[in-house]
Amino acid sequence: MRILPLPEQLFKTAALAGLAGLTFALAGCANRDTMATGSISDDYRARHPIVVTDVEHNLDLPVAPGESKLTIGMADTLTGFAQDYRNASTGYVQMMLPRGAPNTQAAATLARQIRSHLAAKGVPSPKIIERYYQAGPSGDAAPIRLSYTATTAVAGPCGQWPEDLSNDTSDNRNWHNFGCSSQANLAAQVASPTDLIRPRGMTPIDAERRSTVISDYRSGTDTSTTSSSSSSD
Repeated sequence: MRILPLPEQLFKTAALAGLAGLTFALAGCANRDTMATGSISDDYRARHPIVVTDVEHNLDLPVAPGESKLTIGMADTLTGFAQDYRNASTGYVQMMLPRGAPNTQAAATLARQIRSHLAAKGVPSPKIIERYYQAGPSGDAAPIRLSYTATTAVAGPCGQWPEDLSNDTSDNRNWHNFGCSSQANLAAQVASPTDLIRPRGMTPIDAERRSTVISDYRSGTDTSTTSSSSSSD
């Protein structure tokens, strides 16, 4: 029988031990229960999905009985409403006017000014439809309601707590309402809901600017854009 030197024996023993450990590790991976771990769904994006759907956008303008002209605040609010409409819709804008309320006459007077203001801000006048609703002779002030329907990204509703937070949490799963506000905020910040469905086409490159930057780079010149004080002013 051949007797190996001591260093060679130690090396072979360590190699066999490492090989055995690797074998056990691979066997453990092969026998892993993927069905048990994969069955625990804890993705807040699946629990609170962002949905692209048709949503009615409303604006209520309070009108006092003595109003005869749009205030600066009303005009600014209408400007924002018109901008949102142009960005999101090309349909009809419905203007609901109160009847039977103390401010009925004032609302009718402001309706003409509202139509002119919206038309000046890009809302086609034929797209503005006037309708009436019955209001009470007393109680809350009956507003002028503007509305249009547009495709919008939404998520939620949030604030639902179907389970007690003190229940068993051994599965280490987050609560039902977790992530809902983040999804709702992300949906509200999307410039165009269609961006969630398909990316936009790329705009053409600026060939002239690209040529200038490459030339500056090759000559060792600074490639950053500079502007004069006059152009900034």
